[in-house]
Amino acid sequence: MSGAVVRRKKGRGLANLRNRWSEPPKDNPISDVAAEHAAIRSDEDEDRRHGGLKRISAMWSSFRRGKRDKGKDPETTEAMGPMLVENTSRQHRFGSGQYFFEYLVVVSLKTKDSTSYEPQITYQFPKRDGMARFQKEEEEKTLQAITLFCFPEGINWAPLTEYHSETFSFVLTEIDGSRRNGYCRRLLPGGKGARPPEAYCIISSLACFGLFSKIFDEVEKRRQISMAMIYPFMQKLREAPFPAPGHTVEIKSFIPESGTEIIRLTRPLDSWLEHVNFNTLFGCLTDGEVLLVFAAAVLERRIVFIADELGTLSQVIHAVAALLYPFVWQHTMISIVPEILIDVVMAPTPYLLGVQKRLLDQVTDQSDLLVVDLSVDRKTTFIASIGDESSILPPKLQAEILEALSKRQKPTTVEEMNRVVSEAFLLFFVKTVGHYGSYVKHRRAGEHGVFEKRSFYKAIDSKTTRHFVKKFLQTQTFDLFIQEVEQQPGPQQGIFHKKILEYQEGKKKEKTKKR
Repeated sequence: MSGAVVRRKKGRGLANLRNRWSEPPKDNPISDVAAEHAAIRSDEDEDRRHGGLKRISAMWSSFRRGKRDKGKDPETTEAMGPMLVENTSRQHRFGSGQYFFEYLVVVSLKTKDSTSYEPQITYQFPKRDGMARFQKEEEEKTLQAITLFCFPEGINWAPLTEYHSETFSFVLTEIDGSRRNGYCRRLLPGGKGARPPEAYCIISSLACFGLFSKIFDEVEKRRQISMAMIYPFMQKLREAPFPAPGHTVEIKSFIPESGTEIIRLTRPLDSWLEHVNFNTLFGCLTDGEVLLVFAAAVLERRIVFIADELGTLSQVIHAVAALLYPFVWQHTMISIVPEILIDVVMAPTPYLLGVQKRLLDQVTDQSDLLVVDLSVDRKTTFIASIGDESSILPPKLQAEILEALSKRQKPTTVEEMNRVVSEAFLLFFVKTVGHYGSYVKHRRAGEHGVFEKRSFYKAIDSKTTRHFVKKFLQTQTFDLFIQEVEQQPGPQQGIFHKKILEYQEGKKKEKTKKR
């Protein structure tokens, strides 16, 4: 008897959350917590809710690459990379039909009354003309929601004379499941005397944090000269095609007194890691602490990260999600929770949340979650935990991950760090569930496969590994991964499959030597 598994429909967890916590979908969903929050506030807050908060489907942003376009699968693209190095045709040097960004907005803090500020969009490029009325209304709601992410602290600001610029990111998920990435750089505008900071935000369908950070460096350089200098640079960038993994695009830009500059923007060859910087994660936590966070994430638990810096929160959360590769976090992921929606921590379903430390008291009264303090001056790393995190992963495999991580050089480059970390955690999944392909049976050519769960589980020799896998099989993370495998008619491709083949070949060689 086969162990074919009957599974819930794709995305059910997120859908149930939306159905339970949202208004009827006249626009995009709003959480009940947001609605309740707004209901007890002033009429001014109610007016804000009808704008930006109607666009907070972003609050349920899921980082769901499970819905990714198969034609843009980063695994497939990366795997093909070496074969394309010698072919310098435009088709291979640039991503098909992809461009850098949709638009750039500048969000400024405008005086609301004598004690508070309100974030407002003061510049947008390009201007969207010729839109139908309903399109314009939807666009306005999106833009208003973006202001919440650029200044998640809310309205309590004071003019500053010094402010260290910071870069962070967030994900906007529309009701149809499509995703857009928001990249934000906050800085103090030019001028004299005390003044509030302003934020530059680029909205793009592309996930590549390092590349957009470099773009912000150029935007900030031009802003120091004149706001007018930003337009020609962004126009050139908008006209340029997005390069394929491992390739470079050149942007020519004129700056007064400096002349024409050539700005080179290069994508890393490992495109699935281009939105990740593991240095931040491992700079905040020890290897052992990262392993505990990874264990909780694998079993889809509720995890809250605490820090003062917005950049730290966004980079750490994206890094934790990347540790799960080739699996994808399928639930709520909000790298920076705006203060007005802090009640999202009450959500009963799995999440990865980034919360500023000043809001810590509003988080720690929740039970059954892992609260991780990333602050430099923290007294303890895990403010709250379930208590079993250290026993989730098989002990032998835990030791192997720690040993692999210990081999990295210190200090190290982002690329080297990403390579060492990704390989360590990828090998963990190779050893625990890498034999899945042998248990997806295709009864007829062209038909979808059927995953024989029971046989797959029984094939594991190690008792501790089998105990872990039994729990992992119950997650939506694994469930949706297998659904995609079942629907693929041909053999598996990509980095994960390549590592599986390498591991299996190594095992065969070991057996041959022992004979």
